[in-house]
Amino acid sequence: MNARTTAVLGVVVALLLARLTLFQVGENELAIRTQFGRVVQAGYEPGLHAKWPWDAIHRFERRILTHEFPGEAFLTTEDKPLTVDFFVKWRIKDPVRYYLATRGIEDDAAQRLGDNVKDGIKAAFASRTLQQIVAADPATYSGDMLAHSSNTAQELGVELVDVRIRHIDLQDQVLAAVYQRMAGNFHALASRLRAEGDAEAERIAAAANRQRTELLANAQLDAQNVRGEGDAEAARIYAQAYSRNPEFYAFYRSLQAYRNALVRDGDVLVLTPDGEFFKYLHSAGRH
Repeated sequence: MNARTTAVLGVVVALLLARLTLFQVGENELAIRTQFGRVVQAGYEPGLHAKWPWDAIHRFERRILTHEFPGEAFLTTEDKPLTVDFFVKWRIKDPVRYYLATRGIEDDAAQRLGDNVKDGIKAAFASRTLQQIVAADPATYSGDMLAHSSNTAQELGVELVDVRIRHIDLQDQVLAAVYQRMAGNFHALASRLRAEGDAEAERIAAAANRQRTELLANAQLDAQNVRGEGDAEAARIYAQAYSRNPEFYAFYRSLQAYRNALVRDGDVLVLTPDGEFFKYLHSAGRH
């Protein structure tokens, strides 16, 4: 065997030994080392590590995992069927416990978490009516489902990050019943709002009429006060004029009487010619 062949064999053996005794842990991985099925070490940091050739290395995802569960059937408290789509987000916290509980099979862990979440949804829906479930935000159930599934998650060595219902589907007959009930509720609400609006309109109209009546009454009162003050002022002026010149005042009053009595053409007055009414007319003819 020449030196070149020996060198090649040495390299091959070295590579084989390196492959059997060294392993790499990535940034997004968790790893444990087992010997004949028994866990001997965990908690490896990212990088290159050594092992015995007969050791087995099990790698798990360090990042958050998401599993969807579409088309799951549940019943309400009235035994109304609903179809629910939800998802579970989780990550591995204890790789040793996770390996012992699931043998590192991700789908098995997700299925066990999903079954436990289903029990939580079933309990939440079984205590509520269809209307309560439809009217509520699906996110309101997340807290209950997280609390219900936390023990199972700890047993599996994982942490539940989020459990959320994406949407709830109603079967055709249930959907028709919900639609009719919602239509009835909206009709009742519209009737109530319409009645409240009519009552408010009547109240506003009554208040406006009352205010109008008060304004008119106050205006009439003010007008009467002004008219009375004007009449009083006129009487005072007449009294002053009479006191200064009674003859002129009598003449002025007679002219007013002539004007008021002889307003329209064809009016006929039956009076004594030498009466007091024509006193100033006779005197004007003499002058």
